[in-house]
Amino acid sequence: MSTAAPESRLRVTEIFLSLQGEAETVGFPTVFVRLTGCPLRCHYCDTAYAFQGGEWWSQAAILEKVSGFAVRHVCVTGGEPLAQRACLPLLAALCDAGHAVSIETSGALPIAGIDSRVQRVVDVKTPGSGESHRNRFEDLALLTARDLAKFVVTDRADYEWSLACIREHALTERCTVLLSPSYGQLPARELADWILADRAPVRFQIQLHKVLWGDEPGR
Repeated sequence: MSTAAPESRLRVTEIFLSLQGEAETVGFPTVFVRLTGCPLRCHYCDTAYAFQGGEWWSQAAILEKVSGFAVRHVCVTGGEPLAQRACLPLLAALCDAGHAVSIETSGALPIAGIDSRVQRVVDVKTPGSGESHRNRFEDLALLTARDLAKFVVTDRADYEWSLACIREHALTERCTVLLSPSYGQLPARELADWILADRAPVRFQIQLHKVLWGDEPGR
């Protein structure tokens, strides 16, 4: 266990190397730093094992572990990484170390304090998640061209809701917008057909890591 001061430590579920399965850097070898804990309970969550447990790591130990993989891209995820106060300084430190850093966040916690060098991937919660009431819609105005807004779609109602949200917040004018079928709930082809029929100005994505490794943890 680390002897670092509590405010500089983070509870970590796992740190591993994989291919980025989503977002702007899909396909790149990426180190994932999965922090422990999440205040949300989305119906389709595939990382419930990160809700609790984990081990305390110092920031220095995390940086050393990440450096050992010798790849440029790093993604800090969870759980909900922003639920830990020490996440923000970790993001800055990873950038300082020369990494291309992204964070995957639920959109339920403030994003304003994230280092400007970090690419923010904000998962806007659809009604099908069971957590749409947790969305901080006011934070969508903070997204820029380097960020991404992601909608996980479980059914047609989620799709229509997502398009309405995108229009209301002018998201396609701010950032890249991703629509992804909920794994095991909505056939990917069905969502692709809806997007094409509507000429929706969004990027369709599937989870590459799911195609390659299914639900295997740490991949």
